[in-house]
Amino acid sequence: MKRLYQAGDLIEAQLFQDFLRDHHIESVVFGGFLSGAAGELPAMQFPEVWLMEERDFPRGQELLRRFAEQGEAVGGERDAWHCGRCGEEIEPQFDICWKCGAARD
Repeated sequence: MKRLYQAGDLIEAQLFQDFLRDHHIESVVFGGFLSGAAGELPAMQFPEVWLMEERDFPRGQELLRRFAEQGEAVGGERDAWHCGRCGEEIEPQFDICWKCGAARD
């Protein structure tokens, strides 16, 4: 096993783990529930994503870069987009227009 990423919170760690799984890389999240012990722990702990197989590390690094670029990470900076069919402004985390159902270009 090898640590690939320290996430900002459990949601981000789970999203990245799902992204890795979609690309056929097995991983595990450690420390996901440590925030429940806030005040009890000496230091702030963040969840970490570990790869099951060290040989997947180079591919995992590339996928981490893509994950961040696509704005999949919680707090990722992506701009809202406008639907090409109806012109509605859509929040960046959505890939389908809520008004007309058109897919993001």
